[in-house]
Amino acid sequence: MTQQCMHHIETNMAAFLARLALLACILCTPLAVQAATAPQDEYTIGAGDVLEIMVWKNSELSKTLPVRPDGRISLPLIGEIMVENVKVGELADRLRGSYARYMADPVVHVSVQQVNSMVVYVIGRVNAPGVRPISAKTNVLQALAMASGLNPFAEGGKIKIFRNGDKGATTIIPFDYDSVSRGRDLEQNIFLKRGDVIVVP
Repeated sequence: MTQQCMHHIETNMAAFLARLALLACILCTPLAVQAATAPQDEYTIGAGDVLEIMVWKNSELSKTLPVRPDGRISLPLIGEIMVENVKVGELADRLRGSYARYMADPVVHVSVQQVNSMVVYVIGRVNAPGVRPISAKTNVLQALAMASGLNPFAEGGKIKIFRNGDKGATTIIPFDYDSVSRGRDLEQNIFLKRGDVIVVP
């Protein structure tokens, strides 16, 4: 086989591989975008979080602003709006509906720039009490570990978790560290929610 023929084959193969790579990127991109945006859309907004609201081709309506302690934000044209305990995707839908009264087919994107509300409080006889940031999948043992564990005087069998409900009522959930740490009663090792208070007597 001549050198010219070999060069021709190599060129065609390189072009084929390039087209194949491009096709793979085109096919995979929607899945990647969906995977990246789905958790963001499902995130529940809390007070203290910083939101970026982008209205396509309208810089005056696009804002980056924190959620106030009362759970509200203030936007041009719309005014005050409650966003606490609202999912990101749901808020984007609401804003599209609100801005549709002032413009045709508004394109609105909402993202969370800073997550400041996902915290729990660990107080009492732990080595490092205080506020602890959590993910959506942080359990009691993990939170106690972030507080550097129980001190020698702690009553591990009498730990309580105080949780505020949607209507303001407080639920007290018992947690027996001594039992759970030995692999028993593991159902007590629940996933924590925003604002939970762990009290170690």
